[in-house]
Amino acid sequence: MWKEVAAGAMSEVEFRAPVGAAALAEAERRLDRSLPSQLTELLMETNGMVDEWGSGVVWALDRIVEQNLLFWSPDSFPGLYMPFDPLLFFGDNGAGDQFAFVLTPERPDIFVWDHESDSRLWAARELEDYLHRYLAGDGDWWR
Repeated sequence: MWKEVAAGAMSEVEFRAPVGAAALAEAERRLDRSLPSQLTELLMETNGMVDEWGSGVVWALDRIVEQNLLFWSPDSFPGLYMPFDPLLFFGDNGAGDQFAFVLTPERPDIFVWDHESDSRLWAARELEDYLHRYLAGDGDWWR
């Protein structure tokens, strides 16, 4: 389903081999949190998506884990940004802004974190809406 959604919005999307259940369980163990169900479904179909310009529409599972562990670390960005604990980052626009699910309180919406202003803006209703908006959008489509 997820490949069809993405390909329907942009024909030049790169897909990867799917992630197995063991890798997902290990990722959740390392993160000490469950991944959103839509993200889990997508990763079991394709381990991330890259658009025609090389931007990480959805990161590979290992990058999701590493980036979030970095952002959640209390030593990473002390005093620079608001806390990232409620967010689970999973993609970027190729220019520094990153997309995230909100884990606390849990909701399907996708937000974008602007790395220059530290603002967190609503971007999409859920993952399918995000893929449509991202892949069919132009530039900073969420603004």
